[in-house]
Formats: sequence, structure tokens, C-alpha cells
Amino acid sequence: MRSDSSPGDLPAREHLPAGSAGTPVLDVVIPVYNEEKDLQRCVVRLHEHLQRTFPYTFRITVADNASTDATPRVAARLESRIPEVRSCRLEEKGRGRALRTVWSASDAPVLAYMDVDLSTDLNALLPLVAPLISGHSDLAIGSRLARSSRVVRGAKREFISRGYNLILRGSLQARFSDAQCGFKAIRRDVAQVLLPLIEDTGWFFDTEMLVLAERAGLRIHEVPVDWVDDPDSTVHILRTATDDLKGVWRVGRALGTGSLPLDRLARPFGDDPRDRDLADVPGGLARQLVGFCVVGALSTLFYLLLYSGFRTFSGSQVANALALLVSAVANTAANRRLTFGVRGRGGAVRHQAQGLVVFGIGLALTSGSLAALNAATSSPAHSTELAVLIAANLAATVLRFLLFRAWVFPDRRDGTSSTVVARHTPAPYDNAYDNTYDNDHDNAHDNAYDNAHDTDGLRARDAADRTWGDATMQLQPVRPHDHDPRDAR
Repeated sequence: MRSDSSPGDLPAREHLPAGSAGTPVLDVVIPVYNEEKDLQRCVVRLHEHLQRTFPYTFRITVADNASTDATPRVAARLESRIPEVRSCRLEEKGRGRALRTVWSASDAPVLAYMDVDLSTDLNALLPLVAPLISGHSDLAIGSRLARSSRVVRGAKREFISRGYNLILRGSLQARFSDAQCGFKAIRRDVAQVLLPLIEDTGWFFDTEMLVLAERAGLRIHEVPVDWVDDPDSTVHILRTATDDLKGVWRVGRALGTGSLPLDRLARPFGDDPRDRDLADVPGGLARQLVGFCVVGALSTLFYLLLYSGFRTFSGSQVANALALLVSAVANTAANRRLTFGVRGRGGAVRHQAQGLVVFGIGLALTSGSLAALNAATSSPAHSTELAVLIAANLAATVLRFLLFRAWVFPDRRDGTSSTVVARHTPAPYDNAYDNTYDNDHDNAHDNAYDNAHDTDGLRARDAADRTWGDATMQLQPVRPHDHDPRDAR
């Protein structure tokens, strides 16, 4: 990946070390709004699963989105009884707002979230975060649309989900398969740089995060999940779909105008093997040639359509010049982004100016060919004109690629690697654990916390008076139990 600017603030991915006790490796966020009935069952089940199967330390954070029922009291009670549970109260609604708030403040190197209904089978949690811990990937998502996924839901939701993902593929060129599954994880160093670029605070937050990460060249790992639809879901489908479509338009427009500084998300040179200088392997030549050919084929088709349209009301020379001008601007923009991997608006005007010089050369070749054709015959057929133009364009295309590669978008790498470590200023939060834990928590699935509406555990939470722990502390693995027959799938 190349850019006019220097590599971004992200360091090269590394395996997260396991060492002495300290910061939890994983922070699982559960955003909730008026979930007093399901919250304690969800947290207890998730906590027992992580204790039994997850080989690192962890934290569970309940992010309350301005609930008006007893959800805050249930969350406070869980926090007081389970050392690994935290609660965070927000006075404004929005799942995206909750995730941004907690993830920005968390000191865990791996951040995840899941819906409170636990529709996704928890056995997918370790495969979800493992590529992030190992340093293989930047983000991970659960996919209900993968071939090996096992999904139980109604035809209406199935149609909406697949239709939405088709819209993303068609409009934003998204390659991930499932944007809406409430089961995702991200490395903290990526979140620190990516979150400030995300505008949405609601349900479109996930999609915007994935689209920006993918456009920046980050690696997204997909995990097939087993998923059972929650018939009591409170999501308003029509309103959510409308907001999502507005978000698609906003993000598509921002990407089209180059207003998003995605180059700051670039990994250092050398992290991507395609950016390495290898003996006897021309750097990026094959990839650039394929991309240029694809863009060139589409540009030629676009040019011929334009020429045919302009030819209906103008002469051949005028139609050729107009068609070449419009297609040249589009061709330069497409090659800049897709073939030579230049992102952002830096140098865009200069590139277009240089592209117009290349356009002038192409114009001379094609105009000269038309002039020669008109000199040979007074009234050539339209098909003959097109054949001559295609031959001239092929010759101009070879020259255009050489000029683009050597002059317009030269490879300015000097062979030196650059690694810039992500900067992090921990946000305020409480790092003190409440060590009172109910001894008979093993029976929590059946009878824990019967009096969920009791106000004994309710305590005022002020995030401004708390501080997270040191994010540089090494990680402490914990030994899981081998098997628990209660965790039936």
C-alpha cells in the first residue's frame, strides 16, 4: 500500500505476549438498553464460558445506553459480585456511541462486543479474537452468511440481511460478508486510530467501521457462527434500514471525494509482503499491470460509449476530444486509487494535471489516426472509425502505463522501513475490582440474583473520577477447565 504521506500511526502487528499479571487481554462490551430481564442471565453465562474456555485474563463491560428501567441496578449488582464485570452508564442512546465510549477508554489490547441476547453461539468467541491476539488480523467479525454458518431465523430478516450486504457490495465495494452481526472484535491500537474517523453513533457504526478499515487495507478476519434469531428483538427494522442507507450514502460520498484520511491507518512498509523488496521480483509490477488492464478495459468501454453519444451531435474530432477528456479524468482517478494504491487528496491535482499531459499524447495518437482515415476515404463507416480508434487506443494504453508508472505515480520507496508506534493516552476509568463474589455462582443459570430489581447494589458512576490501568503491562494467562457438560451447544 502506498500513499503520498508517510505511513500512519499504526505499528506492525505483533503477537500479544503472555506474562505477569496485569491488564486483561480481552474486554467484551455488552451494549444494553432496557434489558433488565436478560442482562444478568447473559453476563453470568458469558462469564462462566470465558472462565472455562478463554486462556487469558478478561473483562466484561456492560454499557448502558440511557436505560429507563432497572438495567442500571442489575448492572451495578453484577459489578459488585463478579470481579471481572464493569458497568458504564451513558446518558444518551446509541450502540455506536456506547462502543466508542468504552473502547476508547479500555486498556485491554483486544476489544470485542456482542449483543445481550447471545444469539451467537459463544464457542465462536475464541476463534474470533485468536487472530487478533496472534497478530494475524486487525479486526474480526462473526458471519451468519458464510457457507459453514448455521443460522436459524425468519425469511424476512434473512432477506433484509442479504439485501443490505448486496447494497454494500454494489455501492461501497465491500468484500466482507456480514456487516450487521452483533459479534465483532478489534485490536486496541487499530481502534484508537479508527474510532475518531467514524461519525455514526447508532446501528450503522459497525458498517462504517468495517468499510473504512477495509478501504485502508487492514485485514478483517471472518468467523462462521451458529446463530439463532431472537424473536423478542426490539430493533426497529424500518428505521434502522433508513438510517443505514443514509450512512451508506454519506460514507460513499466521503470516499468518493477523498475527504477521509485513511492513510493514517496504513501499516508500516514491510508489514504487507507485497511492499517488500524481494530479489528478482519486480515490486508490484504484476499487480499494477493487472489493475491497469482492468481499469483500461473499463475506460475504453466508457470512452467508446461517450464517443458514440457525442458523435450524434458533433463531428468526429470534437466527439473524440470530449470523450477522451472525460474518460481520461476518470481513468487517472481510478488508476491512482486502484492500480497504484494512492489514497487521500494529497497530490490529486498534480496527478490529474500529469494525467492530462498523458491524455494529450493519447489525443494526438487517436486524432492523428482519425485524420489519416479521413484522408484515405472521404466518408468512412462508423464501425471503421471505431476499429481505428481501438487500435490507436491500444498503442496509447501501453505508453500511458509506462508514463503512469515512471512519471505520474513513481514508486518513491527508498528501501527503509518505518515503524511508528501508536500513541495512546488512557481515558479515565475505574481499575479497582470489587472482590465480593457469590460463592454459589455455579448455579447462576438457574437462581442467581433473584431480586434483580433490588437497589442495594446501585452506586453512582462518574467516569471522570476514574483511571484505567497502565496499558503497557504484560498479560496473564489463566488456565481453563477442560470441559463442562453444562455448556451444551
